[in-house]
Amino acid sequence: MSSKVLIIDDEEKLRSLLARIISIEGIEVLQAPNAKAGLRKLETEGIDIVISDVKLPDAHGVELVQTIKEKYKTVEVILLTAYGNIPDGVQAIKNGAFDYITKGDDNNKILPMLSRAAEKVALTKRVLQLEKQLEKKYSFDTIYGKAKSIVAAVDAARKVAATDATVLLTGETGTGKEVFAQAIHNGSTRVKFPFIAVNCSTFSKELLENELFGHKAGAFTGAIKDTKGIFEEANNGTVFLDEIGEMPLDLQAKLLRVLESGEFLKVGDSKTTKINVRVIAATNRDLQKEIEAGRFREDLFYRIAVFNIALPALRERVTDIEALAQFFLQLFAKKIGKKISSLSADYIVALKQHGWKGNIRELRNVIERSVILTEGNELDTDSLPAEFQISATGSTADGRKPLSAFDLATAEQLHIRKVMNYANGNKTEAARLLNIALTTLYRKLDEYQIK
Repeated sequence: MSSKVLIIDDEEKLRSLLARIISIEGIEVLQAPNAKAGLRKLETEGIDIVISDVKLPDAHGVELVQTIKEKYKTVEVILLTAYGNIPDGVQAIKNGAFDYITKGDDNNKILPMLSRAAEKVALTKRVLQLEKQLEKKYSFDTIYGKAKSIVAAVDAARKVAATDATVLLTGETGTGKEVFAQAIHNGSTRVKFPFIAVNCSTFSKELLENELFGHKAGAFTGAIKDTKGIFEEANNGTVFLDEIGEMPLDLQAKLLRVLESGEFLKVGDSKTTKINVRVIAATNRDLQKEIEAGRFREDLFYRIAVFNIALPALRERVTDIEALAQFFLQLFAKKIGKKISSLSADYIVALKQHGWKGNIRELRNVIERSVILTEGNELDTDSLPAEFQISATGSTADGRKPLSAFDLATAEQLHIRKVMNYANGNKTEAARLLNIALTTLYRKLDEYQIK
C-alpha cells in the first residue's frame, strides 16, 4: 500500500503510537495536532487517507469529515471515537467518513482498515480518471474542423449546452450527431447524471415504447417484474433520441407529454411516473416534409426544435478533410501498431474529390481500411476502396476524369470548393471572391460537378 496517511490528534502519545504502527508497514505518515494544521497539510502533501480524532481543540471531527470530503473527493477519512461515543462515528459515516475505530481497541484493526481505505482511494481515482477521459473524448474540443459551417455549429452547441433547452440536431447520416449530443451533455450541468441514447429506427412500435417508458409487472406475457425505461433510467440526465423522424405517431404523442409535463405512463400502468430529463433529438429527414405528409406531429416538432443545429455534410467541409484524415490515420496507426505517418498527395486529392455520402463515418472507415492494407509509412491510393479507383477507361468509378495532385484543373477545382465552402454555398458571394462572372462560376460548378 503506497498511500500517504495523515493523523490528526492533539494527544501526542496516541498520535506517535499510531504513526509507528502504520509506518512499520512502509506507509508514509504525517502528523498534525489540530484541524487547522491538518487542513494545511491536505493542501500541499497529496494525502490519501486521514485518521482524525473526534474531539480536536479547534474543530469537531464529525464536521471536519464533511469539510474534507467536500474539498478532496478522493481522500478517505477514518474517525477515532472515544468509548461510549459511537453516535459520533455513525454521524461521521453519514457525512462521508470511510469508517471509525474506537480509541483503546486493538490497534491491529487499523491496518486492515487502512488497506480497505487505500483500495477505495485507488478505485475512486481510477473512476475519476476514466470520467475525465470520457468527458475529453466527447467534448467540443475533440470536434475537428475549421470550416465556417462546423465552427458555427460547435459555437451554437456550446451556448445551448449550458441551458436545459431541448435540442434538435439535423444533418445527413454520419455527420456526427451523437458526438454533438454527447458533447452538449458533457458541457451541461447534467454531466454527472446518465446520458442514454436510443435509435428510434431500430425498434418496432411496441418494443420502442417499452424501451423508452418501461412496463409494469403483468403488462404482457413475460413481464414478471416492473422494469424501468430509458427515461426513468436517465432521470436528471439526458436522453438522446436518434432518428426521431422514424418514431410512430402514437409514440410521438406520448413523447410530447413527457416534454410538456415531465410525466409518462409505463406500459400497463395507471399511475404516472415523474422524471426530469433533457431531450436531444436527431434526424436525417426533413421533418417539415414529414409533417406535410402526416408522418410527424407539428406540435412535437416545435417542442423538440426549440434550438436547431444543422450539421454540415463533409462535402461542404472540403478544407477539413485532410486534417480529419490525418487524425484518423494517427488513431488507427496507433491502434493497429503500424508506423504510418503521412498521406500521399494523390491520396489527399482522391479524398477531396469523393462525394462522402456517409460523411465522417465513411471517412473514418476508409482511413481504417487503408491503414490495415498499407505496408509502408504512407497511405497511397492503392489502399482506397474500389469506388475511389480509376477504371481502365481513364475515369473514376462515378465517371469523372481522374485528377492528379499536380493537375491545374485539380487546383482550380479545390480552390472553387474552398471558396464555396467559405461563402456557405452563396454563389454570388463566391463569384465575387473569385473575381469571375457568375455565369463562369456556374459553368465551372457544372464542369467539376460541385453542388
